[in-house]
Amino acid sequence: MALRWLPAQLRRDLLALYGFARLADDLGDEVEADRLASLDALEQDLERAFAGTARHPLLRQLTPTLRAHSLPREPFQKLIEANRRDQRVQRYESFDALLGYCALSANPVGQLVLHVAGAATTENFELSDAICSALQIVEHLQDVAEDRARGRVYLPAVDLARFGCSEEDLRRAPARPELRRLLAFEAERARLLLRRGEPLVARLRWPARLAVAAFAGGGLAALDALARGGFDVTSSLLTPRRRDTLRHTLAILCRASRRRGRP
Repeated sequence: MALRWLPAQLRRDLLALYGFARLADDLGDEVEADRLASLDALEQDLERAFAGTARHPLLRQLTPTLRAHSLPREPFQKLIEANRRDQRVQRYESFDALLGYCALSANPVGQLVLHVAGAATTENFELSDAICSALQIVEHLQDVAEDRARGRVYLPAVDLARFGCSEEDLRRAPARPELRRLLAFEAERARLLLRRGEPLVARLRWPARLAVAAFAGGGLAALDALARGGFDVTSSLLTPRRRDTLRHTLAILCRASRRRGRP
């Protein structure tokens, strides 16, 4: 998100948002202490950040961004709630249920970015939600084995059954053909979501247009990496190539320019 070629202030704001989201994720995934208590403490410090009295360094860095853009509390609270849910819910029955999780864990980040960009409208939120949900799904596809080791499965249960996969398949390397077909199916779902949200780029001004195009371009490049590796995510981490991210980003910007040129 916080690309080096963005203006300094926008870069600082995006880094502040990323810092909060990363902290919430770490408290929900990495701490050895009571994670729910840690997330409660984060929520309390979030309130202090809005008052200008935050204690954690990342929350203190967030305070100027909160004030400069009059950011709402709800997206931050949803990010905390997503990590609370991770402590209670480890399986999702359907794709719609997974999208409900993405509405907490990913979509609020895009909404906050739109607030920072001065483009917080209902229509833009809907497009941004599609992009952010897609990117969350891509991350889940990349991290199948890691998530399973943590006791979590983000592949919908109905799809596991449809493709003849068991949860034990999520550990096996190399990945079984059934799992690879399932991941290809979910990857296409993510690709369709990215396409659905792409018109957002044309609705934004520079430099936010560049940031969101790069965000979506990175998702497409990650999908390319999954396909190039035969969706064998249990053997190695299939990461996107920078040139693919750049290629997709430029293509998205070109399509956005054509959309803006329409009457």
